[in-house]
Order: sequence, then structure tokens, then C-alpha cells
Amino acid sequence: MVKHSLPAVDRFFNRERFGKPQLLAGALLLVFLAQCVWLVSHSLGTGSMDLREWYRINAGLHRWQGTVDTPDPHSVFSPTPPPRIRDNDGFDPDHSALWYLIASAPLLVWPGHFQSESLVYWGWLAHAPYLMFGLLLGASLWYVARRLYGNEGGFVALTLYCFSPGIIRATAVWSAEPEIGAVWGAFGAIFTGIAVAHTLYAPREVVLWNWRRIVLLGISLALAVGSQFSLIVTVPLAFAFMLYLAPTRRGAALVIGLAACAVAFAVLFAAYFFQPAEFWHALRHASWLGITWQTFGMAGAYRELLLQLGQNCPAMLLALPVALVTYAIWPRTRYFGNTAPLIVAALCLVLGFVTPHYQGLGFQLVALPFLFVFVAGISADLFESKQRSLAMACVVGLLAAYAIWSVSELARIGKRPPTASNHLRNNCLETTWLGSWEFSQGYSDHPPARTVANEMPAAAI
Repeated sequence: MVKHSLPAVDRFFNRERFGKPQLLAGALLLVFLAQCVWLVSHSLGTGSMDLREWYRINAGLHRWQGTVDTPDPHSVFSPTPPPRIRDNDGFDPDHSALWYLIASAPLLVWPGHFQSESLVYWGWLAHAPYLMFGLLLGASLWYVARRLYGNEGGFVALTLYCFSPGIIRATAVWSAEPEIGAVWGAFGAIFTGIAVAHTLYAPREVVLWNWRRIVLLGISLALAVGSQFSLIVTVPLAFAFMLYLAPTRRGAALVIGLAACAVAFAVLFAAYFFQPAEFWHALRHASWLGITWQTFGMAGAYRELLLQLGQNCPAMLLALPVALVTYAIWPRTRYFGNTAPLIVAALCLVLGFVTPHYQGLGFQLVALPFLFVFVAGISADLFESKQRSLAMACVVGLLAAYAIWSVSELARIGKRPPTASNHLRNNCLETTWLGSWEFSQGYSDHPPARTVANEMPAAAI
């Protein structure tokens, strides 16, 4: 009897690869996408654009056209750089050129002018990369958590993600900087490094056999560091996990890590169109870690950190303390699969605490998916204990209430138009701490601050 290989489509849609868990995860991601689309549509429906977003798009289009210092031919209005960039010799201290290229790439296909009347159309192109990053991060989170903790752990992590106000705001760019790409890059860098380390004991040629993972790790590092320079901390973290997990193959792990760094360097260099002088000046003016050690002595800063965590994901205010206590008193939960995401999340929260400006907000957002994985791991361990029924009831009840709250808060947005908020600074790339806002106002108090339509004729956009 001759055996015939399955077609590629049949191999993909088999029961092992694509079954009920995948369908449920896809449904959750569609709900997540619907929430993001709701925010985007409400934002574009105002006919105005935040100046931060317009500056980002304008600068990116200039780079694509190779005319960084000349006006955009599609517009008679070119927003001036914010003070943070003007005071840094014209270089963005927090983001590489890659960040601007991603923001503007979809708009290269727009054939018309960038006018406020057509914002409802070309505005979707501006949001498309971040909607895609949000979906990919959610899929990656579910894949990692499911591989570590099974289906139940995967769905706990994915539910926390899909209804997180912080993640939804970043994905929809709802008066927030689009750091969702940086979060996906950091998450991918850490867990790709861990995955690579687990393959080093296979009897194969290390570099050639792992070339796909090397490229993936390099792209993840480039996306993380290129979107926020301070995420350079993911490089030593990824190296540390690789060396720890492969104690007898550390040479191979080091070679793979260096190869991935070379790929990341090449991607970032390509973002400057292989112009070494501009690339060097951008790196020289980068703010890698703006640490303010005095923050540890400020009592109000601890409250702000807690409030920020609650606004990004209210369920974590209850789930995280329970998970930490369980991790501390139950030895069974203290294994690498739970410890690794906890270490990364804790480090990001500390770095976010000691960098209380723009970088700090990025670190706090990066910490979220790792916290989701950690809580999912502890939940999966509790589900396997003798108190499974009680643990399941508590977790399901918390997640259900969390999801209902998130959707109800989104529904409130449609009842009133966005108004200017004095909680956002007027320059393009600096935001204040969000901790002074109530949890119940996590969406409705994040409207655009200064907008293009408010400061210029509509036809000039």
C-alpha cells in the first residue's frame, strides 16, 4: 500500500493542530479585536487626530520618501518635533526609525490627500499595524501559556489579555503611544530564547538547524529595542535564560544569541536605510535607561504603581496577590515555567517604577503579558489540586466579572464624545502617570488631548 502525504491545507487543519481549543482561542481574539475596533472607530469618528499620532505618521512618511527634512507632499502642515526631540538635537531619545516606519508603512498605499474628511478611511491604515500586533501578541500569549500549562492555563492567560484595558488602549492607540509592538517583541524575545535553549540537546548542527528560531529571535529583539530603546534589557535577560537552561551547551547558546543579535542589528540598521552616520547619531542620542533612583523614597510613587497596574488590568489587583501567596507557600508552584515570567514581570515593574516618565509606562505595559502567564500557571496548578472545584469557581467567576466590566466600560464611550483631557501633556511624546484616574474610568478618561483638527484647517491635513 502506498502512503500519500496530506496536502498542506489538510495538515494544517487536522485535529491535533486546529481543533476546539484553537476555535475558542480564535473567538476570544475576535472579541478582543472587536473591542479595539470599537475604540478606533470612535476615535476616527471625531474627525480629528492626536498631534502625537500625526507627528509619528508624518515623520515616518518622510523617512520612507527619503526626505526627512522636507515637508510631506501630501500636506501643507508638518507638525514640529516635540520638546523631548528638539532638546536632543532632533533625535528621538526613546524610539528608533523602525518605530516611525511601522507607523506610516500602510499609508504608503493611500492615493489621496490626508484630509480630515477622509480620516475615517485612511485612519484605519494608520491603526492597522497595531491591531495586527495586538492579535499576534494574544496568539503568542495563548500558545506559550497552553504549551506550559495546558488548555486551562492558556485560556486564563488569554482571557486576562483580551479584556485588559491597558492592552486594548495600546492596541487601539487610544490616547496612548503604540507600544504594543514593543510588548510583542519583548515577549517573543524572552520565550523564543527559552524555546531555543530547549532544542540545544538535539543531535543536530546547532546554528543551521535553528536558523528559523535565530531569525525569529533577532526580529523580536529588533522590534522590542527599535520600538523603545530601554528594552535593550531584554537582550541580557534572553541570554541569561538560554545559558541557564543549557548548562552543558552554553557555547552553542552563546553562538545562537550572538547570531540573533546580529540579525536584530541588521534590521535596525536597515530601518535607517543603511546610512551609518545617521544610525550612529541615533544610537548616540538614545536614552537607554533614564533611571531616577529617588523614586524609591517617594511614598506616592508606590501608590501610582498600584493604580497603574489596576488600570491596565483590574483583575490583577486580586489575582496577582493570590498567585504570589500561593507561589510563596506551595513548593509545587516554584518551577521554571512559573518563575521565569515572574522574574521578567518583576524586573519590568521595577524598571517602570524607577523610570517614572515615558519609559516607565512602556515597562509597565511589557510586564502585563508576563504577569498573565504567571497567574495562568498558578491557576493551572490550583486546578490540579484537591480544591479544583473551588479554584475553578473562583477563577471563572473573577474572569467573567472582569470581562463584563471591560465590555461595559467600552459601551460607555459611545454615549459621549471625547473631550480634551488635562492629564495628557501637550507635547507629542510625553505623558503623565495615569494613576490619578479612577479604575472605572479606564477608557472614558483617555480621550485625545491636542488634535490636528483643533489646531489647523481641516483641509490642510
